[in-house]
Amino acid sequence: MTPQELAEASARAMWDLDRASQQLGMVIEQIAPGQATLSMTVTEAQTNGHGNGHGGYIFTLADSAFAFACNTYNDITVGQQASITYVAPAALGDRLTATAREVSRAGRSGVYDVEVTNQNGRSVAHFRGLSRTVRGQHLAE
Repeated sequence: MTPQELAEASARAMWDLDRASQQLGMVIEQIAPGQATLSMTVTEAQTNGHGNGHGGYIFTLADSAFAFACNTYNDITVGQQASITYVAPAALGDRLTATAREVSRAGRSGVYDVEVTNQNGRSVAHFRGLSRTVRGQHLAE
């Protein structure tokens, strides 16, 4: 398999088991080695007491993009640490897109940045995740 084919096959294997992302209405828009783009629409059930998109759901979208990006090499990789900075509110009905990219990957550790934007390209949040590769693979080699 080419690196792109491996990334896509790993994403399919993960997606089949990822009930959280599926149930929240996320869609995988793009996958490439070390990269992933996922999107979802902010629903009424995902708004907070101010009527904005709840930060927990924004974090979850970013975390899912991070997970798919760091699992594109067929190695089971988990989040070790993550942080998020919210820079603008999301509104009910906004289509949010989380674009994850690999910053560095060495040994079993990786660093990934995720930008969350709305349908107008306005930045909503910046997320950084640290990954750790553990035993196992998504696909039999």
